Amino acid sequence: MGNDGGSIPKRRELVREAARLPTTSELKATALESLSHAWAMCPLSDAPLDPANTASDWRGRLYSYEAILQCLIPPSSTEPARPEAQQAEFARTGVKTLKDVVKLRFALRSDEKGREARACPISLKELGAATRSVYVVPCGHVFAEAAMKELEVAGPETERQCPECSATFVERDVIPILPTDEAEVDKLAKRIDELKALGLTHSLKKDKGSGKKKRKAEEKEKGTNEDARREPDGSRTEKKASKNGISSRINNPMTASLTAKVLAEQEERTKRRKIIEGHRRGEPVR
Repeated sequence: MGNDGGSIPKRRELVREAARLPTTSELKATALESLSHAWAMCPLSDAPLDPANTASDWRGRLYSYEAILQCLIPPSSTEPARPEAQQAEFARTGVKTLKDVVKLRFALRSDEKGREARACPISLKELGAATRSVYVVPCGHVFAEAAMKELEVAGPETERQCPECSATFVERDVIPILPTDEAEVDKLAKRIDELKALGLTHSLKKDKGSGKKKRKAEEKEKGTNEDARREPDGSRTEKKASKNGISSRINNPMTASLTAKVLAEQEERTKRRKIIEGHRRGEPVR
C-alpha cells in the first residue's frame, strides 16, 4: 500500500475494528446502569428520588410522590404549562388518582461514609440496582426479595403479616421493584386486571370510577329491557307520553295525576274556545 499501484486496499483492511455484537458482560453492565438510573432519578421530574418521598405504580416503577401530585393537579392560568415530555411520560404511567400509586416506606441506615442509604430491615442489605427488591401493598414497606422468600411459609392465597408493621397481605400483593423479567411483568398485569374486575385500585382502595361505569352499564341494560317489554301499541303510548310529557316526568304519583287532570281541562277549554270562535266566523262545526 505504498501508492505504487501494486495493491488495492480491501474494505476489511480499511475498517480498524469490525462491528460486533455486545458480549453478555457488556449487556449486563448496560442493564445495571439503566437500572441504577431508574433507582436514583424520577422519570417525571428528572430529579433525584428522595427515599422519604418515593411512590410506585402497579408495574413497580419509582416516581417522586410530589411529581405525581403536581401532574394530577391541573395547572392554573398563572402557572406555566408543563413540558410536553413530562406530560407524555405521565400519560404513559396510567396513573389517574393517588389510589393508583403506593407511597414506599424505606428503612434507612448509614454506610461506611456516613451516607444514609436504603436498606432491607430484615437482611440489612442496601437496596438498589444490585439487590432485587419488593414492597408490600398496602403498607408500602420495602424488603430484599431474598429475605421475603425466606419468611414465606404459607400458600399464595394465605394471609401473611408485614415484618415491619404486621399489616396483613397475600402473595399477590408483593410487588417487585423495577422488574426486568417478562414473567414478572405479565404477573403484575394479570394482578391489576383482577383488581379492576373487583373495583379496586393498585393500592387496594375502591375505584369510584369503576362504580360509576358499572351503574351506567346497569342503567343502560335496564333501559334496554324496558324497551323490550314495551306494550305492542307503542306508537299510541309514545303519543300519549308526548302529550302528557310534563306529568310523565313527575315522580310523585299524586302530583302527576293532578297535573294530568289540569292539562286535560286546559285542553278541553282550548277546544271549546276554538269551536266558539269558528262559529262566530260562520265556519261549520266539526
